[in-house]
Amino acid sequence: QVQLVASGGGSVQAGGSLRLSCAASGYSFSSYYMAWFRQAPGKEREGVAFISNSGEHIVYADSVKGRFTISRDNAKKLVYLQMNSLKPEDTAMYYCAAGRTWAGAWDNRSYSNWGQGTQVTVSS
Repeated sequence: QVQLVASGGGSVQAGGSLRLSCAASGYSFSSYYMAWFRQAPGKEREGVAFISNSGEHIVYADSVKGRFTISRDNAKKLVYLQMNSLKPEDTAMYYCAAGRTWAGAWDNRSYSNWGQGTQVTVSS
């Protein structure tokens, strides 16, 4: 059974940094592409960062380009999201997702498994 467990969220002031982690188990991690999504209260879930199964192909949402970095360690079955220069508008619940059936980096249909979410709160 595929399991994704996200961690690393917290409360920081604007300009600060956090690193989120997503630990995977129960499947062949290296055969899945991974992504981070986020959902703020009252807003739709949006894609933040995508990484291919090999790590060679990476895509970022325009809102986080230059500030966030996604990476993965296939040997450890981990995917990371390094978040720097955080802004209050980055406040959201962050979810990691795994998939193999492509429908687009930000299309929910691309992802068959989701983590439970980790809260990120950025104060001004």
